[in-house]
Amino acid sequence: MKRTLFAHEHDLFRETVRRFIEKEIKPYHEAWEHAGIVPRELWLKAGKAGLLCMNVPEEYGGGGVDDFRYNLILAEEMAYSNCTGPGFSLHTDVAVPYILHYANDEQKARWLPKLCTGEHIIAIAMTEPSGGTDLAGMKTRAIREGDHYIMNGSKTFITNGINADLVIVACKTNPDEAHTGMSLIMVERGMDGFVRGRNLEKMGWHAQDTAELFFENVRVPVENRLGDEGMGFFYLVNQLPQERLIIAAGAIAGAEAALEWTLAYCQSREAFGKPIGTFQHSRFKLAEMKTQIQIGRVFVDRCVELHLRGELTADVAAMAKWWTTDLQKRVLDQCLQLHGGYGYMLEYPIAKAYIDSRWAPIGGGTNEIMKELIGKAMGL
Repeated sequence: MKRTLFAHEHDLFRETVRRFIEKEIKPYHEAWEHAGIVPRELWLKAGKAGLLCMNVPEEYGGGGVDDFRYNLILAEEMAYSNCTGPGFSLHTDVAVPYILHYANDEQKARWLPKLCTGEHIIAIAMTEPSGGTDLAGMKTRAIREGDHYIMNGSKTFITNGINADLVIVACKTNPDEAHTGMSLIMVERGMDGFVRGRNLEKMGWHAQDTAELFFENVRVPVENRLGDEGMGFFYLVNQLPQERLIIAAGAIAGAEAALEWTLAYCQSREAFGKPIGTFQHSRFKLAEMKTQIQIGRVFVDRCVELHLRGELTADVAAMAKWWTTDLQKRVLDQCLQLHGGYGYMLEYPIAKAYIDSRWAPIGGGTNEIMKELIGKAMGL
């Protein structure tokens, strides 16, 4: 089915993204996986190519295009490429919107230009070693003393954590309150007491730096707070639907790519004198996956249309994130099985994709939490 989301200018941008990935990412990605991190030079190249912060106004150095479809294209092409190292989506789609929506003019002028060029890299720190889902129960504190907050605590599983120059830290500014006691405070590279732990060894996404962060009496100026004190939880809730939508978009694109690789393999690999794709079992499996992916694609595109109109609700975004990431997991398992022994070899893209995809039902809120959100929206 032909997608109806995109216009000619979107197709041109997709070609730009594809050329960038082919030239600047694919040839080096395996080396980055061994290194456990993507070089900062790549971010500068991405900024120069216009692949960062597309929706940031031109006055701050961004693309000046408030159109989520450009973000969508970048996420899809990264998924199609099977390259998981560059944390562009976390930077552009998840973290920068907090500055766009909640920062004042001085903060935007201070932070956005270098985020657009790739000179600075951003992360957002919510999850703590003691828990990730219960944001209201977080233990990281930032207690105000005059013109500064004194921050103490720790965060973990932070994407872009090693490379980050700026970290949006969700913390309690009023420990006696639950949801209304949380604020978002920007911690900057070089602040005394801000310590990065190890670059975590993960099951997949080996080129993506994911770190522990520690805050030991970090003095953060009050002017580094995003928005109003005590509103952090509500800011997070407002921005999470876009994060979950971009995860869903990547999951569907990843499933599409896996099916394409598997179809080509089943057409070329022979058993008993004929291609394995001609066996009924293989045909049925491929047909089932094609149908399920098409259903998911239509739903995700519909969610994008809603988001473009400002109508995507938290529960619908949760549906998209849960269903597509579970679908991707099933598709990759079946595709790997159809590859037989070669599917177990990391030289084949299906093996790497199988491992890398396992984060998606966990990241951005576990799929169990997504079902909780859906259930609550139903009045249960």
